[in-house]
Amino acid sequence: MERAFVVLRSRGPGWDDSKSLEAQSEWAAHAAFMDALFEQGFAALVGPLEGTRDALLILRASSSAEIVERLASDPWTTNGLLVTKQISPWQIRLGTLA
Repeated sequence: MERAFVVLRSRGPGWDDSKSLEAQSEWAAHAAFMDALFEQGFAALVGPLEGTRDALLILRASSSAEIVERLASDPWTTNGLLVTKQISPWQIRLGTLA
C-alpha cells in the first residue's frame, strides 16, 4: 500500500561549498533523475530548505526500503553529494497528496 513519507537529505562529503547548487558535479543528471521521480508520481514535493544544508522530499512509496532503493540510483547519491538523514512515514491529517 502506497503512503506518504517525509525524507530529509543533507549535503554529503562530495558537496563543494564553493559552488552553487546548479554548479555541483552531475547537476543535469541529478535534475533529470528527480524530474523522472516526479513524473512517475513517486515524488510529490522536493526542494532545498533555505538556510540549511538539507533538502526535504515528500514521497509516495510502499515502504522506506523502496525509498532507499529508488534514491540509490540518484547520481548525487552515488557521487556522495547527498546522503539520506531521515525517512519517516507521514500520517497526513489535513490536506492530500492526490
